[in-house]
Amino acid sequence: MARSMTQDEWRAFVSEGTRTGKVATIREDGSPAVVPVWFVLDTDGTFVFMTGSGSAKGKAMRRDPRVALLVDDERPPFSFVLARGEVTISEDLDEMLPWSIRIGTRYMGSDRGDEFGRRNAVAGEVLVRLSPHTVVAEAAIAD
Repeated sequence: MARSMTQDEWRAFVSEGTRTGKVATIREDGSPAVVPVWFVLDTDGTFVFMTGSGSAKGKAMRRDPRVALLVDDERPPFSFVLARGEVTISEDLDEMLPWSIRIGTRYMGSDRGDEFGRRNAVAGEVLVRLSPHTVVAEAAIAD
């Protein structure tokens, strides 16, 4: 039977392995858009990811900072975490680099994390922080 995850459980769930986040933004015409992102979770529960400043999601988040981010396990018995809130965006390369390295390490491994981090923490990229105001976290949906 499905059950709600505790805060500790959902934080562990979203940090496990290389699960991607699916970020939903609002396009200029008001329609929704969803794209996958690599992310890490800060100790305060903030989701941290990066994107191109000129990308569709980068432009959408500057125009309207309201987003939703979904992390799910597509294997039975299925679980998910849905975080909704507003993002803040930074172009500060000194702030961006350590986060970019952490993200690169999570998804590419410790042997390539620095390489990917330095490749991505460059002018034209932005650091995005989502501090959720709402988190829905359900485990074992199909049990």
